[in-house]
Order: sequence, then structure tokens, then C-alpha cells
Amino acid sequence: CVRQDLNARANRYMVVQDPIKATITNWPAGQVEWFDCPLNPAEPEGATRRVPFTGELWIERADFMEDAPKKFFRMSPGKEVRLKNAYIVKCTGCTKDADGNIVEIQAEYDPESKSGREGANRKVKGTLHWVSADHCKKATVRIYDRLFSVENPSADERDFRELLNPESIKINANCFVENYAAERKPGEYLQFQRIGYFMADPESTADTPVFNKTVG
Repeated sequence: CVRQDLNARANRYMVVQDPIKATITNWPAGQVEWFDCPLNPAEPEGATRRVPFTGELWIERADFMEDAPKKFFRMSPGKEVRLKNAYIVKCTGCTKDADGNIVEIQAEYDPESKSGREGANRKVKGTLHWVSADHCKKATVRIYDRLFSVENPSADERDFRELLNPESIKINANCFVENYAAERKPGEYLQFQRIGYFMADPESTADTPVFNKTVG
């Protein structure tokens, strides 16, 4: 019921919770392209927001796999994916640190695949959200779970403090949000695309945004 209600009311934004850098190697140096992206497809007036696209992006770490199985429809070397509201890109490789951890992904974009153009019509199975690394804000996101680790604490003889769920809150202070999302105030409904529904915390400011999860 919460999802059904918020789907109609929540504006859409792109937020990356576990970021890894993706570099578009054939993107013109210093170029910024602005896209008009829908705020909420359910709104009849069709309000939009301006989202910048650049050669350095943040994407979700889980959206890349170097040695991907056949049914992994996200980013992996040699495969194409669609970047939401923007272009189709093909992954060309990745960079690792001395310990073998992936620290950057490389890809090339197809200039004819811009959303709305004929080249965007070809079938690509994966669509990823992203934010421009040069036009975003670092944010804190709080994920909530059940307060207690048992269904009915009052029926348990142990002290209620022993029943508290240590995972009832997870705080991620290394998220990146598009600037429009950072400016949202408490009371405004947000959908983080592909992730869930959130709202700005009363402590949140445009420079240090904080969001609380309502439901996935």
C-alpha cells in the first residue's frame, strides 16, 4: 500500500548508494550535456528536471561484473547497457588496484543512441542509473529494518534490550545524489530510481543531504 501510494506522488531522482567511477573514454573532454528527465511519469503536466551528463560518472558497484554469467544484464566487458535517460554505452574494461579491487570502469558511448533518437531504439537489456561525478553531492542514507529480532518481544522472557536487532539501522555516508535530490526538503516524497522510496531527514541540508528510507 505504501508503494502504491508513493509511486503516484514521489518524484524520481538518481542516487548511487555504493559508488564506483565509470569513465566514458570517447566523451569530449570538459563537455557537459543536459537532459530533461521526467520528475514523475504519473504527473499529467509532465514536469521535468535538468540532469547533467559528463565523461565521469558514478554507478552502482553491483551493476558491474568483470566475469559475468550469461543472464547478468548489467555492465561487463564487451556488453552494452543503457544509461537512464541518456546514451547506450559499451564497457571496454576496468582498472584494479594492487590488491585486485576494481577502482574504475571504462566504457564508450554511442553518440547516435541518445534517448529519443533512432539509434536508441535497438534492444539493450540492461538500464542503469548514474550521476555525474562533477555535478552531484555526497549524501548520507539511513536504511531501517525491524527494531527487534523476534516477532513478539512481549512474549519473550528475556530483557527487551537483548532482543534489539543490531541491524535495525544501517548508515551509508558514501552515497552520491544528483543536485536536485540534495535540495529536497522533509515532507517531499522521493523515489530513488531502482532502489526505493525515501524522504529527507530534518537534519538534511543542500550541502550535507541526509535521507531516510521508507520502503524498497
